[in-house]
Amino acid sequence: MDLNGGVIMEKANEFVGVKKSKVHGTGVFALKDIPKNTKVIEYVGKKVTKKQSDDVFEKQFAKYEKNPNKYGGVYLFELNKRYDLDGNVSWNPARLINHSCDPNCETDIIKGHIWIISIKDIKKGEEINYDYGYDLENYKDHLCKCGTKKCIGYIVAEEHWPKLKKLLKK
Repeated sequence: MDLNGGVIMEKANEFVGVKKSKVHGTGVFALKDIPKNTKVIEYVGKKVTKKQSDDVFEKQFAKYEKNPNKYGGVYLFELNKRYDLDGNVSWNPARLINHSCDPNCETDIIKGHIWIISIKDIKKGEEINYDYGYDLENYKDHLCKCGTKKCIGYIVAEEHWPKLKKLLKK
């Protein structure tokens, strides 16, 4: 599919497609205007127990550390107290959604399914993003490149920004 100046985009569903991102590697972009409160795309993958999740994390993180330009990182998503979802599968284009400090989407678990839902009206061609919600632990390992006016420089949940700002002043 051709969008914005001849850039070829792989269609993921009726709302979004995948192409190279200025933020990080590959991203997910709106194929058409998307109204606020729309279920944009489901985050899918393999359901794993919390114990299996630790092993998956170690393997994915080791690959990422060896070649961060080739591997996007870890694609584990907390589903509930017993299970996580390993989204590192080819049939999960939602794994390619980048973090933003000023997101246009959020995640919500609805009846055991993880949905990416728009929290603003999104224009055709705009990159889809959400706040990854990372805690402060190891924040230095997660530089943010979202480029928004609100960017705090690290991929950290907004609720932790006051503490992060204090750490950065030291």
